Amino acid sequence: MAGDKPYPEVPIGNINHSNAAVVIIGAGISGMCTAIDLVKRNNCRNFVILEKSAGLGGTWNDNKYPGCCCDVWSMLYSYSFAQNSAWTREYPGQEEILRYLVSVAQEYNLYQHVRFNSTVEDATWDGEEMKWKTRVTVASGSKDAEFNPEYTIKSDFLVSAVGQLNQPRWPDIPGVDTFEGKTMHSARWDWSYDLKDKRVAMLGNGCTSAQIVPEIIKVAKHVTIFQRTPNWIFPRMDQPVSPMWQTIYKYVPPIRWRKRAGQMDYRESFYDAIIDGNSDLAQLCRTAHQQKLEAELPNRKDLWEKLTPNYNPGCKRIIITDDYLPALGLPNVDLETRSIDSISGSNVKVKGDDGDVVDVEPEFDLLVCATGFKTVDFMHPIQMYGKNGRSIRDIWKDGAQAYNGTVVKDMPNFGMLYGPNTNLGHNSIILMIESQSRYINGLIKPVLDARRQGKALSLAPKVEKVKEYNTRLQEELLRSSFNDPNCNSWYKNENGIITNNWSRTVIDYQEQLADVNYEDYVVEGSGTEIARKKGKLHVGRVKEETSVSDRTLMVLGAVSTAAVVGGWLMRNSRYLSGIRVR
Repeated sequence: MAGDKPYPEVPIGNINHSNAAVVIIGAGISGMCTAIDLVKRNNCRNFVILEKSAGLGGTWNDNKYPGCCCDVWSMLYSYSFAQNSAWTREYPGQEEILRYLVSVAQEYNLYQHVRFNSTVEDATWDGEEMKWKTRVTVASGSKDAEFNPEYTIKSDFLVSAVGQLNQPRWPDIPGVDTFEGKTMHSARWDWSYDLKDKRVAMLGNGCTSAQIVPEIIKVAKHVTIFQRTPNWIFPRMDQPVSPMWQTIYKYVPPIRWRKRAGQMDYRESFYDAIIDGNSDLAQLCRTAHQQKLEAELPNRKDLWEKLTPNYNPGCKRIIITDDYLPALGLPNVDLETRSIDSISGSNVKVKGDDGDVVDVEPEFDLLVCATGFKTVDFMHPIQMYGKNGRSIRDIWKDGAQAYNGTVVKDMPNFGMLYGPNTNLGHNSIILMIESQSRYINGLIKPVLDARRQGKALSLAPKVEKVKEYNTRLQEELLRSSFNDPNCNSWYKNENGIITNNWSRTVIDYQEQLADVNYEDYVVEGSGTEIARKKGKLHVGRVKEETSVSDRTLMVLGAVSTAAVVGGWLMRNSRYLSGIRVR
């Protein structure tokens, strides 16, 4: 029986519904990774994942708009420990990514730990008990709400896996709430709405809009894209992955490893393009953009200048697409670059060249807000109160910051994934998430060890460590393309501080988080000697980049193939013994 297992191996059951070793907020890529590492690295099954949606997958469950897909290769956009050989395309679509995440959750038995339709309202650190008290509300109308509409769960450690692309940001435009037609945010797409013969106003022209427009124009009568600033565009070159290659990736893993390593190498090499506007790779981005304009909009020179940015590549996220520019050249698609003044009735009003406010023709049936997320409002709308009751809003009043992007001052026994300054502009975010999960699990380990001994332990980053880390980080970011004054992006807060992006490469980050140094933390409680005795814990990193020769991989591939063939022969020996060679 589960109850016969020692702490923290025993899963949460009915009797300890409101107590857990670890509480994880969010059942997306980050939350799942942390949960899997809890089992693999800490032999801990005494955890709960609180998910506000009715399904897991995080952003890949929320974002279901037409054309929704990833701008990172499918082979690289997956866990290193759960690589998928069956991707059907080089760039996966939302539904395929969600299926992959569901399959991983099933493989690692995560569903038993997830409480769906559960919203975290607030979390408070109890300094006496050295536990987090997290208040949860269950969605009204769900059956679970009939049992327990609201409760508080105690935990020794709290992990935020809510990410940066969580809360939709609606545009601050007068009249947007009174639009007479249908209004929807791209992250809350209503598939019951029939787009056929509809006139659509697309607010926003970033990566999301570039995916939506080519799809909806196939059925919509007319689409007008409202653009504030243009984006750099880079070729996607997507293509199907044949069943033959899927089989090879499955049965000859070294070939899959080589492809993933090559993609990692390429993406890492692209770091200079998005960090240094004067680099050769940044110039390559400019050249590729111009070539795409000339090739895909040859008869629309009037759009070339409107679609060419005046800021460095990387200041905003580069759009990787093959079909957005051709869609802009269609007769039933308009690009509107005049600034929006207001929305009235079914009209969108813009400021004309002479300063007058005019209506954009035609009137619209649908208003699509592809306006992104509240990216700089980390943890929003969850209220958190740490040491001495200090709120996280107060700690972050001048901008969100964390030590190693994972831990926050005055927030003991708390870790976050995809937190401040951990976003990337050049590589797969999953590579960062895996390092964060390892690091946080390294913090959880001594806390669990203390509880096993009937003691309590809290770890909070030293204030000077947080300050030193973020001072250096911001100095580097100020010299980067992210800080180009010619553009605004979701990487910055209202004061212009870059709160979202990491300043170096993925490998730099992985190496930085490969060791948990407990001397960087304020250690308190009756179990302090446990952390102090450890001193430092090496959690390592996943080395995804090319590190072995092709010759070595060929040998490994031959061994793998021989193993597969040998296994098949053994399983089918009885059948083969009845076959006579003629």
